[in-house]
Amino acid sequence: MYDLNYVKPKSTSEALSEYEKSSEGQFLAGGMTLIPTLKSRLSSSDLLVDLRDTNLSGINSSGNNLNIKAMTTHAEVSGSDEVKKTVPAIANLAGQIGDHMVRNRGTIGGSVANNDPSACYPSAILSLNATIVTDKREIKADDFFVGLFETSLDEGELITEFSIPIPQKASYAKFANPASRYAIVGVFVSQNSDNVRVAVTGAGQNGVFRPKEIEDALNKNFSSGALEGINLDNYEIFSDIHAQSDYRSHLVIEMTKQAVNNIS
Repeated sequence: MYDLNYVKPKSTSEALSEYEKSSEGQFLAGGMTLIPTLKSRLSSSDLLVDLRDTNLSGINSSGNNLNIKAMTTHAEVSGSDEVKKTVPAIANLAGQIGDHMVRNRGTIGGSVANNDPSACYPSAILSLNATIVTDKREIKADDFFVGLFETSLDEGELITEFSIPIPQKASYAKFANPASRYAIVGVFVSQNSDNVRVAVTGAGQNGVFRPKEIEDALNKNFSSGALEGINLDNYEIFSDIHAQSDYRSHLVIEMTKQAVNNIS
């Protein structure tokens, strides 16, 4: 057993101050991953800093960017008129996460910071090359996702907001685990006049990734037919009890086709 303390600060500065007082503190967002890992003793901490009252939730748009604060829940994102108007694919993605309980507790910031290989949000953030705003700096999505459950965040660095460029069109397609609704494979496609970006979650051994061959094909011919004959032999696709690597590779192509056909 170990001592575990809990605080619920009222501001970001107070949260950071409380965190700095501990040797093994952790920020608590929605707790969808952290709480189960603590209960199963896969992780330990001497302090949980609950971020719910730190005024880090909210959605707005400015210029050509959609801004979502880190503690905004999946339910708030999926139900937001602003998100539906600017990047409806993100609202669609958020509405497919878990069940009602998960969507009402889980947050976009917690999901992205955790970088679970089967989480939905990382594919949107990477495809759209969003800017991750922290208490210290701004990080482009291309530089943020490092590996499985790894990001470029420093110890104690706190995500405060996501600044998401509004694309001309975008779409998300997911082959979900029927029980957890995690992505066995999820593909987010974004299209602008000068390029197409594709990000895949649920399949890579190193987490979310951009398949260059798929992007090149769609930049030449934006149609599902352009994906015929493409393989993912150059990527480390993982196998588990839910799907073998060859099946996941097949699903990446099929989910990309769905996303392309349904883009708006």
